[in-house]
Amino acid sequence: MRIISGKFKGHRLVTFDKDHIRPTTDRVKESLFNIIAVDVEGARVLDLYAGTGNLSWEALSRGAHEVVMVESSIKSIQIIRQNQTLLKIDEGVEIVKDEAIHFLDHYVGNEFDLVFIDPPFPSKICIKTLEALSKSTAATTKTRVMIEHSKHEPLPDEVGGLRRVDSRNYGDKLLAFYQKCEESNGS
Repeated sequence: MRIISGKFKGHRLVTFDKDHIRPTTDRVKESLFNIIAVDVEGARVLDLYAGTGNLSWEALSRGAHEVVMVESSIKSIQIIRQNQTLLKIDEGVEIVKDEAIHFLDHYVGNEFDLVFIDPPFPSKICIKTLEALSKSTAATTKTRVMIEHSKHEPLPDEVGGLRRVDSRNYGDKLLAFYQKCEESNGS
């Protein structure tokens, strides 16, 4: 696992083999960041189910202003901190030990520009996470939401107040893009 582009391009990240960790492949990550390239510079990013921080580190490398990584696993948080040390990043990073849905249900603060959702497969929590996000102040109609999920857990076109605006197929992985509908803003 490595940083593909930006100021940390080429840096290898610390990772580990565990059932609950399934890092986004370089192919999917590169495609994702090509799609959202114009939105990353200066963005506030929320990374739910952060794992090793792979997507957050890529976003920071490409000019994101701030990332908030939400992760419940102590081992994953240790890896995130190791990667933070490896990349020598002191500012613009917040690591939150919490369950993603609990975090969204209790979030109070400014909205995010980008939200990455990459839950462990096959957890069957994608829809619940999207429902929680649709009710959360973490996202507005301007927030771009990306969720990586298994082809075995298809997602509907609309979940709560979120509408799918795009999707991409990468074999057994799918990448779906959602945005809050106008009428759900402020729910």
